[in-house]
Amino acid sequence: MKKLFCCLLAGLLLIPAWLHAAQVGSVTGLSGQAQVRAKEGLAYVTLAKGAAISEGAWIKTGDKGWVELTLADKSTFTLSSNTEFQVTSFLLGKQKREGVFNLAQGKLRASVVKFSGRQSGMTVKSGTAVAGIKGTEFLMLSQGQANVFFGNEGKVGVAGEPQGQQQLLTPGTMTQNTRGITPLEPLKVEPGTPLAEAKDVFEQLTAAVPPAAWTDSGKIADIIARWNINYGHYLADSGKYQEALHVFQIALDLTRVAEVRADAHLERGAVYARFLSNPELALAAYLLVLEEYPTLPQAETALFSAAQTLVELGFTDQAKLRFNQYLQQYPQGKHRSNAETLLQSLTN
Repeated sequence: MKKLFCCLLAGLLLIPAWLHAAQVGSVTGLSGQAQVRAKEGLAYVTLAKGAAISEGAWIKTGDKGWVELTLADKSTFTLSSNTEFQVTSFLLGKQKREGVFNLAQGKLRASVVKFSGRQSGMTVKSGTAVAGIKGTEFLMLSQGQANVFFGNEGKVGVAGEPQGQQQLLTPGTMTQNTRGITPLEPLKVEPGTPLAEAKDVFEQLTAAVPPAAWTDSGKIADIIARWNINYGHYLADSGKYQEALHVFQIALDLTRVAEVRADAHLERGAVYARFLSNPELALAAYLLVLEEYPTLPQAETALFSAAQTLVELGFTDQAKLRFNQYLQQYPQGKHRSNAETLLQSLTN
């Protein structure tokens, strides 16, 4: 008997540690492609509805994947397509609730029930943002280094890093950030605006039932990125130059649409040139447009602006080359008259 007991004990010690992880919830809804792994470093396997989810587990959805995770306290996380999410830790007691969740990428709706009169600390984070929540509902998009938040119920404290300055997200507002920078001051989502359109798509993708169609699943980030071009321009005209640069960087980190990215680089160059007296960074932005998007309409303005900036920096010969290049490539261009005048003055 003693020998049998020792064998059983030895067998238990050989069981991987992750099998002892506490169960924190279960999958209460599932549609399309979805996978799970018990902890980081393991291979993903197919996820099934009703599956138990433990601390440390990762859930990943495909192009048309949708998952609803319900925790032991009845809080839910609804994951949309192309999302990777981890239940880092979750502790639920009679007087205390703590949880840390990681949105590595993708889109989610967090609906956290109230824990009135008791200690509660729930955090959803990405690589470059942290949201501290209690009893609330909000939407979160993480794409690359950029993050976008929409408030639905309650209040959410959003920061760029764990101990960083917070912005308070309230119902009907949005905030965003990238690269760990303090999020922008929350804005009201006005009906009929691109922000309202983006939020409406987001709501559909993370609703209580899976969307009937996924045609707009990748649209949210591009809509917000386009909107950021106008918003950043407004901030710059209002004298909020660093906020404007932040917004243009968010646009760059949110989208791969060439036209939007070219506009964002041009706008960043204009802020550096017109308002911050930094011709070196302005020139870098213009040359980047010429290098990466030479066939787009934005290249014309980038080329002329680069030539102007070279004049300001005292690189006369290089400026002449750029002005001549502009006149050759855009003989009927909108900056032709100014280019000819500036080139003549340099020649003289």
